[in-house]
Amino acid sequence: MKSEGVIDLPSPYSVPETADRLEKLLLAKGMKIFARIDQAAEAASVGMTLRPTILLLFGNPKAGTPLMDQFPGLAIDLPLKALISESSGQVYLSFTSSEYLQQRHHLPAAPFAQIPDLFAAALK
Repeated sequence: MKSEGVIDLPSPYSVPETADRLEKLLLAKGMKIFARIDQAAEAASVGMTLRPTILLLFGNPKAGTPLMDQFPGLAIDLPLKALISESSGQVYLSFTSSEYLQQRHHLPAAPFAQIPDLFAAALK
């Protein structure tokens, strides 16, 4: 079931390779990777199973800090997140749309509008 405000891009790569490609591209664009969480490995650490799922937390403090200063509630959604997961044999790269963030936080413009194109480039 699709979540409100979430964009799902199909990936031709495995979950780890998709995460690696995205992380490499984000770093090349000057972004900071705040965390990479292998949620399936965390589930395994407590004796549970979860399909391949990796969460990347990333951003650029120079871009995010002024926005959080002006719109404090936006901090709940920053740093930005990318979810790479597998469902029914298909890998997806999922993220919150800039339009959803704009509506959710009553911003005058959609922030981070370049993210869909950036993520699509990681999947080529």
